[in-house]
Amino acid sequence: MNDTPHNRPASYGFDAPYALIGITGTGLAAVVLAVVAFASGWPTGWFFSLLALYFLASAASYAYATRFGKFRVWAEELEGLGLHGAERVLDLGCGRGAVLLHVAKHLDTGRATGVDLWRTQDQSGNAEAVTRSNAEAEGVSDRVDLATGDLRALPFEDAGFDLVVSSLALHNIPAAEARERAITEAYRVLAPGGRLLLADIRHASAYAATLRRLGAEDVTVRGLGPRFWFGGPLYATRMVSAHKPV
Repeated sequence: MNDTPHNRPASYGFDAPYALIGITGTGLAAVVLAVVAFASGWPTGWFFSLLALYFLASAASYAYATRFGKFRVWAEELEGLGLHGAERVLDLGCGRGAVLLHVAKHLDTGRATGVDLWRTQDQSGNAEAVTRSNAEAEGVSDRVDLATGDLRALPFEDAGFDLVVSSLALHNIPAAEARERAITEAYRVLAPGGRLLLADIRHASAYAATLRRLGAEDVTVRGLGPRFWFGGPLYATRMVSAHKPV
């Protein structure tokens, strides 16, 4: 096993980059309007100043979460699992591998599999080749597998994974019924005694309700704190965790 990274560092991009561009652009536009309003003696200057402060602070929160915060939170979550190294792990909507490759570092004889549709609107530069390159840079390519697939119809056998994780992917499925199907699929491929960790900015309660209907145990929903806010508390990430009974 080779854990020595290559000279080129891994690169993980930005989650939903167009959203960050929009928030930042709105904040900068409000700055311009505030300057014009104050220069013209208009009373709206303070309003635009507050608007600029709000959107630029939201952009800073978003940028921190996507570049630093989510990595630190997931590192703590994975450490808390006490993995033995032989687990079969599936990352739903793995993107460029931020979670997939970190969990792979906890494995020796186990395998980490990532599945994605590789859409750049969900993550900047999202492509299977980029994730493979990141796996090589992180020194874990020998225990990582990648697949192209729809989360609503996973291309894997029943009970094939000991751990299923997902970070900021499930909410990209637009319809509630389709998201429920994705949760059902995640539960189908989970082995008895296995665990799920699903982090998302929306629909966490619905995910938990679906898992309870499927028979999952120890289903919980909890906030992950300001490090995982994508613009503020209104866009806070929550973690859904559950076990599949033996």
